[in-house]
Amino acid sequence: MSCPARRILDVQPISLTEEQKAFRDTMRRFAEERVAPRAAEVDASGEFNWDNFKDCAAMELTGLNIPDTYGGSGADHVTQAIMVEELARVCASTSLMMGINGLSTTPIVNWASEELKAKYLPAIAAGDSQGSYCLSEADAGSDVAAMSARATRDGDHYVLAGTKTWITNAGISDIYVVFAKTDPAAGARGVSCFLVERNMGIRIGKLERKLGIHGSPTGEVILDDVRVPASNLIGEEGQGFMIAMHTLDRTRPAIAAQAVGIAQGAIDAASQYMKQRKTFGKPIAEHQGLQFMLADMAMKTEAARLLTYRANSLIDEGDPDGELNSVGAMAKCFASDTAMAVTVDAVQLFGGSGYTMDFPVERYMRDAKITQIYEGTNQIQRMVIARNLLR
Repeated sequence: MSCPARRILDVQPISLTEEQKAFRDTMRRFAEERVAPRAAEVDASGEFNWDNFKDCAAMELTGLNIPDTYGGSGADHVTQAIMVEELARVCASTSLMMGINGLSTTPIVNWASEELKAKYLPAIAAGDSQGSYCLSEADAGSDVAAMSARATRDGDHYVLAGTKTWITNAGISDIYVVFAKTDPAAGARGVSCFLVERNMGIRIGKLERKLGIHGSPTGEVILDDVRVPASNLIGEEGQGFMIAMHTLDRTRPAIAAQAVGIAQGAIDAASQYMKQRKTFGKPIAEHQGLQFMLADMAMKTEAARLLTYRANSLIDEGDPDGELNSVGAMAKCFASDTAMAVTVDAVQLFGGSGYTMDFPVERYMRDAKITQIYEGTNQIQRMVIARNLLR
């Protein structure tokens, strides 16, 4: 009796090139020397750290994902993931500065007109401008098609009205990639995408008080009949939902990289502490039960790292077999669940000290949580994975 054919995801192993390894070493030195010393202060102040941003710009990290035609370096996505991971290993807020750079520019790079690319991308690549991605609303997070923001054509302009919520870099960015409905009756097919400058009339509403990622502002972006030139439409009318999903497929692997970095930072801190802290006359690193905990943390993190690299390599390959939607969801889901589990165990390994702000593991634990939520909750990722398996 023959069995029906079943499509199997072709997940190939990946090894870093010598150039990527060298970049990782450079990023690690930069992160440890420039970013790590400010990490606790960034968390405590709850403010965007301009010194960190300027240092990243000086390292040309702001242009890593932007094609060289527009002043960037056009680095591959695995290299971009290495950047995010190494920054998150010491400061998740700083990694998000660079992560949101990729999220906001991906629709521009892949869908905007040549005029829009030439006008906006060079300044972002140079670190002179920053962008935000405005998709979510209070009642339209996971259900993007339920958004209520509207864009009405008025001659050579569109008039945008509505409120976007949970927007990273709200108030810091000067350009906003905004999704709004040009045809409310058409559901997802009625969503369009716009590039909106803050000085066109955008207002910033309340900033959220959050569990973690304190150094990255998150807030409301309010559109009170903001007039946007029709030439600032990204793609065509009705393509917004497709652009949004296309973008998230290509940026979720960066969230996976952030989660891996957070987990690795917690492992680094825990392993150092275990060698110094003594109980019963010897370092706790010599207690087998705790060794097993650390080993499990490392195994899960390395598995997450490899899946993250694989997802990013699919982007670089052009996703020839249509695997990215599923593999990217796997990477984001698995890596963020791993980061949450690893950081909780890291706090446990520190004992009572881990519950205090004298050590970084409580910050890692707080920062890890959001990776299970933003750019699609892990419940949504599981739905995506299952849907691909069952189609």
